[in-house]
Amino acid sequence: MTSTHEHPHYGDPHGHHREHDDAGQAEILDLDAEVLAGHIASITAWLPLTTGPRQIVDLGCGTGAGTFALLDRFPEARVTAVDASVGHLQVLREKACARGVQDRVRTVQADLDDDHWPDLGTPELVWASASMHHMARPDRALRSVHDLLAPGGLFAVVELDGFPRFLPADAPEYRPGLEERAHRATDSFHAEHVPHRGADWGPMLAAAGFTVEDERTVTVNIEGNRSEAVGRYAHTSLQRIRGAAAPALSAEDLAAFDELLDPTGPRSILRRDDLAVRTERKVWAARRA
Repeated sequence: MTSTHEHPHYGDPHGHHREHDDAGQAEILDLDAEVLAGHIASITAWLPLTTGPRQIVDLGCGTGAGTFALLDRFPEARVTAVDASVGHLQVLREKACARGVQDRVRTVQADLDDDHWPDLGTPELVWASASMHHMARPDRALRSVHDLLAPGGLFAVVELDGFPRFLPADAPEYRPGLEERAHRATDSFHAEHVPHRGADWGPMLAAAGFTVEDERTVTVNIEGNRSEAVGRYAHTSLQRIRGAAAPALSAEDLAAFDELLDPTGPRSILRRDDLAVRTERKVWAARRA
């Protein structure tokens, strides 16, 4: 959710982006949470914990995908949800009230790249989903998490292996491979602005003093006909990808994108029956000695 997320966006879902982008980013994070809810639940169920934690911190919580999955998984726990985005935290609080769990959630607005973090308690579990790769100084952030955790506490790092793909490789029929060309067009952006995307966090966790107890790769392949939300997720995601990739795409590719993204047009992505959400998530479970 992000934190995300987990999420096909360009920029930072956890607050290092411009605030006016909050609404669009929140929509992506909410769709991500809805479509991938089962996968998030499977990750929280897998965590190597012998007893349920009472205090949890969700770093880069976005609009709460991880927060609410953790509250469901650990009914005795309270979650401190941390994000730099005031807008995302407001959405999260509204969701908590709607679910009747507002007494179990505390929100904290903070930039995790700051030298000094606010008081986040002494959690037994820290969760960071799709947020660590946005850190300017991840080594410093990892040490901060290590110092924050209770002795024997667990740190769960969840990262996307890449942004989800939605279309078959030979689609659309009139411009095959369009989606992959758009992703390639943004590679240089990511190499410059998000250099830790796709990193192996195991060695970095060990260097920060953690013992990596387990890691796994979660393969995501959700057929579009199983959820109406997949179409909206694909439309919103590809809209953002088109914006980021536009300078490097041909006029023909841009025209094809615009046909896909026209919600009322005959070639709209919302009319396709061959959509799927395909990606991988990698998870590291690291213990503070």
